[in-house]
Amino acid sequence: MKDTLQISVDSQKKGAVMYLQGRVDIESSPDLRDHLLTMLRKPSPPETIIIDLKEVSYIDTSGIATLIEGLKIARIGSISMHLQGLQGHLLHLFQATGLGSLFDTGGSTNNRSTTAVP
Repeated sequence: MKDTLQISVDSQKKGAVMYLQGRVDIESSPDLRDHLLTMLRKPSPPETIIIDLKEVSYIDTSGIATLIEGLKIARIGSISMHLQGLQGHLLHLFQATGLGSLFDTGGSTNNRSTTAVP
């Protein structure tokens, strides 16, 4: 059975947390892109977007490219975009490639219940 991507968003006053679960690959990254662009292009977009990757089992280059595209658009709009929940092979991938330095991953937590958006 395929580990399809599931996306849920918890929007609050000044921010949003996007929870990803499953595989982020060539087939699912367009859906992730659509969700990100919808949030980023709102008339009143959130000040902060947190992408929770704790439940992501796999990410390929198309998924990474989608996250980088979202980050670029967020920066243009002065929106803060953070990654949280990086662990195991995903953490190693982001560290080994230097991509971790592009995204703010500091102070992130792996627990949904403790996620705070300003």
